[in-house]
Amino acid sequence: MRHIVGLSLVLALVGSSSAGWAGTESTAVEVGSSAGSALATIVYAPVKATFCILGGIGSGFTAIVSPPKAGKVAMATCGGSWLVTPRMMQGHEDLKFVGDTSSSRMAATR
Repeated sequence: MRHIVGLSLVLALVGSSSAGWAGTESTAVEVGSSAGSALATIVYAPVKATFCILGGIGSGFTAIVSPPKAGKVAMATCGGSWLVTPRMMQGHEDLKFVGDTSSSRMAATR
């Protein structure tokens, strides 16, 4: 568990430190949203992992009856956002807890 938390923190901090053009937002907003996203990821990632594991178990039982539905269950539970980014904290992007199970998405993965 400590390794997951440490890895999540490192990924959140390193992933959000890419170079780019200067924006209109202040440094305080950037630092606050980066710190907030790191702390939110520490809480969110284990919850998402638990949801994915339970969805995988449910998908296994669903595969007995309907394999296509089992794929949708797995895509829904393990897809979506795994990290909380600073852009999500600022409201520029949505956090997607449940993955996309649309028919076009499923056809693209086959």
